[in-house]
Amino acid sequence: MSFFTFDGSHSLGRVRAVDTRRINIQVSSDEQLRRARVSQLLAVSLPGALDEWLIAIIEKVVRTPVAYEEAGVEAVPEIDGAEQSLSVDGSGPELPREGVLNTVHATLVGTVSNLAGRKPIFSRSLGQVPEIDGECWILRDAQLQTFMSLLASAGDTEHSLEIGKYAIDDSASAYLDGNKLFQRHAALLGSTGCGKSWTVAAILERVADLPSSNLILFDLHGEYRALSYARHLRIPGPEDLGKNNETLLYLPFWYLNGEEMQAMFVDRSEHSAHNQVVTFQETVLSSKEAQLKALNKPEPLGALTLDSPVPYDLDAVIAEIKRLNEEMIQGARGEKQGPFYAQFSRLLVRLRSRIGDKRYGFLFQAPQEEHAYEAMAMTMTRLMDHSKGQAHVKVIDFSEVPSEVLPVIVGLVARLIYQIQFWTERSSRRPIALICDEAHLYLPRHDGLDPIEHRAVENFEKIAKEGRKYGVALLIVSQRPADVSPTILSQCNNVLSMRLSNAQDQATVKDLMPESLVGLIDSLPVLDVGEALVVGDAVLLPSRIKITPPTQKPLSATIDFWDEWQKIAVEPDFSKSVENLRRQNRR
Repeated sequence: MSFFTFDGSHSLGRVRAVDTRRINIQVSSDEQLRRARVSQLLAVSLPGALDEWLIAIIEKVVRTPVAYEEAGVEAVPEIDGAEQSLSVDGSGPELPREGVLNTVHATLVGTVSNLAGRKPIFSRSLGQVPEIDGECWILRDAQLQTFMSLLASAGDTEHSLEIGKYAIDDSASAYLDGNKLFQRHAALLGSTGCGKSWTVAAILERVADLPSSNLILFDLHGEYRALSYARHLRIPGPEDLGKNNETLLYLPFWYLNGEEMQAMFVDRSEHSAHNQVVTFQETVLSSKEAQLKALNKPEPLGALTLDSPVPYDLDAVIAEIKRLNEEMIQGARGEKQGPFYAQFSRLLVRLRSRIGDKRYGFLFQAPQEEHAYEAMAMTMTRLMDHSKGQAHVKVIDFSEVPSEVLPVIVGLVARLIYQIQFWTERSSRRPIALICDEAHLYLPRHDGLDPIEHRAVENFEKIAKEGRKYGVALLIVSQRPADVSPTILSQCNNVLSMRLSNAQDQATVKDLMPESLVGLIDSLPVLDVGEALVVGDAVLLPSRIKITPPTQKPLSATIDFWDEWQKIAVEPDFSKSVENLRRQNRR
């Protein structure tokens, strides 16, 4: 029995031109042309195939007026926008005689095979292309349901992630391949208010149900703190200093590597910047060496570098830099200024300023137990463990981190996770995914980056390029894809693009699409809230999908201004708000 059964009401026309993955279809009548809709699916017959069909998506429907000459030649649009002369004297393709040329442009996206004795299958590969004059049929009604059922059953496997319903047939469930989604990185992009946070929460819910999943969400605004199935960690704010509990995530200064320390403390524009860097590095390295000797750790001591995460005495480092900054040495005629005299004054000011600023307390004012040699292992266990209770999904709240160092702190956490994963025995390594919410805030383009932003971007670019080998995946979430590092986005082989109205953002998404599918970008400004255009290795068919809302929604719903203004409101306690500002805490 044939997979598709068509009658005259499904006929669209015949293939007039073929170019790799694109075809032009000549439509004989206006009645047939009215059947065609942009984004609609077509079935195209294959020469000599018993029951094998090419599937295409309509990109453009064109009705072009035609003026014929007696023995003339008519110029008509070709697939790539160029013009081709077609004879009307009977030697070339037959043209309609009503004075118009009806054309449909479509992109081939896969093949349906219904071989005898086997289950029908859909493949994204194209074993062959249609021949000229091949028949084209509209997929609708029963034929569309038959095809969408095939897609749903093919996607519903042991490693599938149900994400929503297909926009063209809301009875068919849409699945993503969970392996391919995370193996090859993904980007979730869309303007504010389009449903990105819902989509993230929907993915989190499905991941949390797996027996040993492992995922970390970087939450920049505290939107996901109400999710009951997640382990919640929070970078401490000023009011939390001195406290130590399971929810607070301190990141002591000795976690920083050499580049991150320089970005925090050294101003490269100063004339003494080179001496500041060298001296700071030498004193930190000496302090780490002294600590390892005191702890009798010969193996780490033999491999010690500036980047080794070893606790050290920052007060001793500052004291040594201060000594060098004020040093007087004996000269031939008495005392004279030392080689570094007054060169570190600004460095010392920056060090004292950062260390004394309570906003940076999570770095410099962590409890004493966070400076123990074993403390880092305990911290990484909290971040990467997936075996206890709500440990499958970890949400890290960065909302109280100062914006000027947010990139280096988020980059620090990502770097530590990647490095621990790298140095874990392969047999014990568990895949882990990082969801980077509001990525444009800490993963910007390289143009005009300051040293702090540059360090963060470098850490994530390394993960984007090499993380797959060690089981570290990225899901980049942003409302401004044009502002995100193109190196990172280029490594995302799956794109879930929601509504985008900005031309630059649309162009960025277009660059991420395969060349044959760039026509789908035109639908981005008209996508509904909660609807996404999904393209990539994780989805069988590039499609518009209505995302199923999560059971537990993030705290990011768009406020309905007009509705709220019509209510009788209780006057807020602004004195309490001012105190919250002073305390840096809403709780």
